[in-house]
Amino acid sequence: MKFRPLHDRIVVRRIEDDERTKGGIIIPDTAKEKPQQGEVVAVGPGARDEKGVVQPLDVKAGDRVLFGKWSGSEVKIDGEELLIMKESDILGVLEGKADAKKKAA
Repeated sequence: MKFRPLHDRIVVRRIEDDERTKGGIIIPDTAKEKPQQGEVVAVGPGARDEKGVVQPLDVKAGDRVLFGKWSGSEVKIDGEELLIMKESDILGVLEGKADAKKKAA
């Protein structure tokens, strides 16, 4: 199924954090917090201003973003858990390459 968000809504896939601490301790699933980082999967066309003109969104599919802890609504589409949120729920876009895996001590 293909899903297209409306207006200024964005579909985000959570990016899981590393399961180990820097010291090598494995964190169990019950102790983990939900990640606040994600990858934008789809974006709506944008919000309308007072004159009815559509204002495009600043984020695009593929962007890596940070969002608030309680942001968005959790949905399941084609068996995948995703978040649908407004663009205003996004705190910022992470730019540059993702950090390479840290060297083993």
